[in-house]
Amino acid sequence: MSRKYFEEEVIQQTLDYNYAQHSDADKFNIAYGIDKNFLFGCGVSIASVLLANPEKALAFHVFTDFFDSEDQQRFEALAKQYATQIVVYLIDCERLKSLPSTKNWTYATYFRFIIADYFSDKTDRVLYLDADIACKGSIQELIDLNFAENEIAAVVAEGELEWWTKRSVSLATPGLVSGYFNAGFILINIPLWTAENISKKAIEMLKDPEVVQRITHLDQDVLNIFLVNKARF
Repeated sequence: MSRKYFEEEVIQQTLDYNYAQHSDADKFNIAYGIDKNFLFGCGVSIASVLLANPEKALAFHVFTDFFDSEDQQRFEALAKQYATQIVVYLIDCERLKSLPSTKNWTYATYFRFIIADYFSDKTDRVLYLDADIACKGSIQELIDLNFAENEIAAVVAEGELEWWTKRSVSLATPGLVSGYFNAGFILINIPLWTAENISKKAIEMLKDPEVVQRITHLDQDVLNIFLVNKARF
């Protein structure tokens, strides 16, 4: 039985701008899930990673529901300029539009689940980044990181103890007093994420009216619930 919630048919088209000199086996994969409002920011984020890591073998994966001819030219030029690989995936979003959204959190926030499922049989780790993240240094520590047996992800804390305590109460998850993370940066341990069926469980929770009443940060809250004591800060 498949452990994926999203099968690959949600990907309508793939555009592969591959100017890399290194082999696929050597690449560290970095992925973004965005709508059209963040395409420019995504390009800036990719460039920042490349500038800070010029010798690294990297591949970038952009999951989006909009990508016009101008975007195609820009991203191909970016891949060519830095001799890297950028793969763009055009997504069918219909299954996501019924999920909760806000002015600041659109259905594109759920692309990270498509990303995790897409890579479930392709690699053992993927770094998910929000498009507003800029890289200022080496990512070698992430490339070399060895997950502990129960660690589904490596994350970055959001706020401090007072905020973590508030989230633990709001989400009825006492373990969050030890740390609450921002879902804009997740190094995903793909095999364990898949084995634990995180994508399916998260989407099902986001369809539960009682849960929706409690959460304020949508899938970020849900991921914090599922990954409590299973994420490395």
